[in-house]
Amino acid sequence: MSHREPHAATTPHQGAVTGMRGCERASECRSDRPGHGLHVMQQRLAAATPGKWLDAIVVDVDDAGFATLVTLDGDARSVWHHDGFGGAVAAGDPVALHGVYGVVAVGAARFSVAAA
Repeated sequence: MSHREPHAATTPHQGAVTGMRGCERASECRSDRPGHGLHVMQQRLAAATPGKWLDAIVVDVDDAGFATLVTLDGDARSVWHHDGFGGAVAAGDPVALHGVYGVVAVGAARFSVAAA
């Protein structure tokens, strides 16, 4: 019988390590990593779990794609999207954030986001 060594503990990575690197132009990016393109399964799972959406207000959004959202419960969340939400998100806008699958809904538009 062989002896098994435990795996090293992993640390969750956010921000620059989750895929905010390596893409030069958002218009040419084909990645489905968090914060890039919205994967069809991500969209379907978010739609299938309506109870996990959080209503929020955009407090701040910058040209690099970082946005600060505050839920109606007062919880602040920072998210990132590769192309800065395509100009569809501005401070003061109401949005919905899916708390499990990393999707921001702005009207009919859906964006994949990474926790920042």
